[in-house]
Amino acid sequence: MKPTLTRRGLLGSGLGAAAAMALPAQQRDWSGQNPVRYPEPDVIALDKRVNKYKIGNTPIRRLHTGMFWPEGPAWNGMGRYLVWSDIPSDVQWCWLDEDGHVSIMRNPAGYSNGNTFDYQGRQLSAEHGNRRVVRYEHTASRGRSDEQVPA
Repeated sequence: MKPTLTRRGLLGSGLGAAAAMALPAQQRDWSGQNPVRYPEPDVIALDKRVNKYKIGNTPIRRLHTGMFWPEGPAWNGMGRYLVWSDIPSDVQWCWLDEDGHVSIMRNPAGYSNGNTFDYQGRQLSAEHGNRRVVRYEHTASRGRSDEQVPA
């Protein structure tokens, strides 16, 4: 059976959208300095029955802003840091668990993505620019590495 749009349904949708726009907006910090906890405060449930599906206690939070296309996160449990790539910028970023500091780990990074760590804590990355998979050996502090070895 094909659903049809009725005048009543259209009017109800329009009134719901108007009510959502009339709700007072919450103050937001757009500086990127303070992490935002999810659920996103700008997502508003028009039907209060939906609120029970919103996750209020979640570990997801924004660690850093200003990247173009961040992806490929990998957690290093030995060094307690998170690595991810900003592919168009050709940079790998690192977030330290001990103080929340974010810094550039590699620049250039070979347009890497698909980061992971092996059982010895060495980082493996797929580099799009060089069309290869590389393994970074432990040569730097905190288990981070600089030497590339083709995997």
